Amino acid sequence: MVKSMTGFGRAEVLEGNTKFTVEIKSVNHRYLDVNIKMPKKLNFFESTIRNLLKEYMERGKVDLFITYEDFNEDTGSLKFNKALAAEYLNYLNQMAEDFEIENDVRVSTLSRYPEVFTLEEQAIDEDQLWAVLEKALRLACEKFVESRKAEGENLKIDLLQKLDEILASVSFIEERAPEILKDYRTRLEEKIKEVLADRQLDDARIATEVTIYADKICVDEETVRLRSHVNSAKDTLQKGGSVGRRLDFILQEMNREANTILSKANNLEISDTGIDLKTNIEKVREQIQNLE
Repeated sequence: MVKSMTGFGRAEVLEGNTKFTVEIKSVNHRYLDVNIKMPKKLNFFESTIRNLLKEYMERGKVDLFITYEDFNEDTGSLKFNKALAAEYLNYLNQMAEDFEIENDVRVSTLSRYPEVFTLEEQAIDEDQLWAVLEKALRLACEKFVESRKAEGENLKIDLLQKLDEILASVSFIEERAPEILKDYRTRLEEKIKEVLADRQLDDARIATEVTIYADKICVDEETVRLRSHVNSAKDTLQKGGSVGRRLDFILQEMNREANTILSKANNLEISDTGIDLKTNIEKVREQIQNLE
């Protein structure tokens, strides 16, 4: 299936006293650019998380949000640094003597000094924590991929319709091109008759002029290549997978052929059709920027 680069996925997993909430959202980007926001205590999982995400996505600017809640009552213990408190008190007594001021230090005051009391968290069981986090990540990624697929299929339908419109324009140009030569030969003969009056027309000279004109306006090669590129783009969409980069290259080639057709066109109908052709190609190019 074709996948959009825009997607969203969310999952919550609660096991025991541990709860993880994971949200993933993404927008268009040329490459895979992942931005992770999570509690600092989970930073040692970052590399593993990035590797896991690569299993589910190849392109896009992805924002990942992880919320961690621990409902254990015994999450840490309070530690008293007696040596540091004694050092603070010693210096405060020394200040009182040196400056001959009253030492008004109380226990409540001393307890608020940095590092006198510290809260030490219990050691984390990384394997157990990762087991819950991985489950939440994979659930969110699966929902994220499903949302990308749903939007990608809608884009695919629209793109196939626009590619059919491009093929219709190519068919019109192919059908109209021979008529232009007939019209040109008729006008040329009429013009020569006016100039030469009753003299006999030189068919060979007229044929030569028509041939020269045909070489200048012939778009057969361009329409054949353009039709081939359109069919290749349709096949690519039908096969699915990560098609964005390949389609972008195909559309560049289609645009090149359309430009050549427009430069050769000296007929109003073909020029108008060529403009429609380029407009639809540009619309397709804009749309495929949304595909992974």
